[in-house]
Amino acid sequence: MFRYKGRGRTFTHNLSIAILLSFVAGIVNVAGYLSVHQLTTNVTGHFAFLIEEVNQSNFTKAIFLFLYILSFLFGSFTSNFLVELNLKRNSNYVYLLPIAIECSILFGAALFGQYIIYKLPNLLAFLLLFAMGLQNALVTVISKSIVRTTHLTGLFTDLGIELSQLFFYKESSQQSRLLKSIRLRMAIISSFFIGGIVGGLTYSQIQLYALIIAGIVLLFGVVINYLKYRYLKLKRRYQSKKIPSNNDN
Repeated sequence: MFRYKGRGRTFTHNLSIAILLSFVAGIVNVAGYLSVHQLTTNVTGHFAFLIEEVNQSNFTKAIFLFLYILSFLFGSFTSNFLVELNLKRNSNYVYLLPIAIECSILFGAALFGQYIIYKLPNLLAFLLLFAMGLQNALVTVISKSIVRTTHLTGLFTDLGIELSQLFFYKESSQQSRLLKSIRLRMAIISSFFIGGIVGGLTYSQIQLYALIIAGIVLLFGVVINYLKYRYLKLKRRYQSKKIPSNNDN
């Protein structure tokens, strides 16, 4: 599912990574908001709040909101920088560093989040926004901008457009393409929603330790992806070594 865009990605790859990362983002979205009362998976709302604080001359709050936006931006920058840096070495593992950093942030926020909130509450929001910037940029790059997992506004817009197109594009190839795209967007929305429910229910019981679930799910996806890659590689190697039978003898 983490196969790089230039290595033969399929609809199944995109669907798998969409479900996995949208679920993670849903947990982070709810757990982050309940803990620090800030949006931690996207920056759309922060722009509106930023303008409001500037208009009311609350420049200290405005600066923090601006830093929230920069945190997400820096996460996106870091993610793609690491992908490009490792692309020439081994394109099959370009996702490892961004995912490792995101997991570290999620586990760290879970274990030390309450202490961070007590000392520097804005720092937790910075870290989670950075992690979601990492994730969103990674999935955007490797899926060739087909999959986005940390916010839903654009998804609902695209879904509405494609649902309306079903009434006008009647050729089988067009219908098949539209239905695949609709299925993908519905999977992202549903996974984000389910992740949000899981995040809300677990946060009410274990507070920020709910983020451990997101980290474990992310690690599980990486391990499964690695094992599948190794299996397919060994299978191809085995098949290439087989001696073809000679039916003429």
